[in-house]
Amino acid sequence: MDALLTTQIIGGPVPWILSVLSALFVLLLVLRRPSPRWMILAAAGILAGALIAFVFVVIADATGMFEIPLPAEVATWCIATFAAVGLAIVSLWKTRWRRRAIAIVGIAVFAITGTVQVNAVFGLNPTVGDLLGVVVRHPIKLPKAHATSSPTAGEPLAATWVAPHDMPTVGRVGTVTIPAPVSRFHARPAGLYLPPAALVKDAPALPLVIMMMGYPGTPNPDPISAVMNRFASQHEGLAPIVVVADQIGTGGDPACADSAARGDAATYVKTDVLDWAKSHLHIIQDPRYWVIAGYSNGATCAVKFAAQDPDAFRNVLSVSPEEYPGMHYSQTVIQSVYAGDRSAWAADKPEAILGAHTGSYSGVDAVITTGALDTAFGPATRSLAASAAAAGMHVTLLTLPGVAHVGKNLADGLTAGFARLAPALGLAAPCNGCSEAAG
Repeated sequence: MDALLTTQIIGGPVPWILSVLSALFVLLLVLRRPSPRWMILAAAGILAGALIAFVFVVIADATGMFEIPLPAEVATWCIATFAAVGLAIVSLWKTRWRRRAIAIVGIAVFAITGTVQVNAVFGLNPTVGDLLGVVVRHPIKLPKAHATSSPTAGEPLAATWVAPHDMPTVGRVGTVTIPAPVSRFHARPAGLYLPPAALVKDAPALPLVIMMMGYPGTPNPDPISAVMNRFASQHEGLAPIVVVADQIGTGGDPACADSAARGDAATYVKTDVLDWAKSHLHIIQDPRYWVIAGYSNGATCAVKFAAQDPDAFRNVLSVSPEEYPGMHYSQTVIQSVYAGDRSAWAADKPEAILGAHTGSYSGVDAVITTGALDTAFGPATRSLAASAAAAGMHVTLLTLPGVAHVGKNLADGLTAGFARLAPALGLAAPCNGCSEAAG
């Protein structure tokens, strides 16, 4: 089962194999003795399937069913998939059992191919397990943790670090179970990334990143580990240690909050995860070298948690956040998380928290990114960035060219964000020529 769940469905051979299989099944269904009746029936099935898919896409965009406008590639794959299924369905009538069997198997192949290809467009679920929301455990051995004070003033780690000759070229990735003694939150296993510098004898204490992914999604460390490996390759093996925490759990979106209905997600991340990292990982024991980070839903949580606890979270990396958690399904959040209390919901929005504590964020460095083509979340991201800046955070807003909310957005946002934060984390020379904001 683990082999199936860990099968890669973004990149690699699987999408190509499925596409070729689908084309083969279409060919098998089309190639039959021609007759006017069959030609009309086949055309009707294809057109009906395509029309159903087109109407579905239009309704989904009009109602905000998936929170963002569906990319053109998604619409194309939906139409192609439904058209092929329509052809298979009309092939079930008045034909031999072999053709019926081909049609039945073809429907399954078309559906799987369409799902995999649509997922590839979004680019966030690299394995079958991720697509299903299942975390496959890959226990990872932790290097010995011990208390380490912050680096000597004026001596960033990058200035004193000499990489040993036997240092691995890439980091190590796995999963860890983080207890929840304070929150009692039902979280899935967290992802963990250890950079090359953490894997050598007498490893240095390194900065900490607590990362949160989007909703729905899993705490998969692979997307950020790919970015961190590239970062480490450019910085003599140095990179932060990353914990990919599960701020979602198993009961629906808890909206970065503590609630009776969906658990104490905020306390889990801010207290249980942070306490575990401080006691189990060889990190610099100084909040100036800690980053709270996230993408989409997790990005909103990152800003909110920093707004609530700026003493613990001195650095923020927020990739395409919403203006507030559950922005596109507010009524559901109000009823489930806040028990229908609209006042409590409004007061718990990140912008409300920031406004209530204006002037409390001296020394908090926030990098917020948005895709230049992200029409669904872009305005909300810019509004949240403006609120954080008005409250006193040092905000850098980066607009990423050529990306929307999905696809390359996550990797590009993390890459740009860590490049910006690297000097503050002691992993690079000061960035004297960086622009303060873009977009």
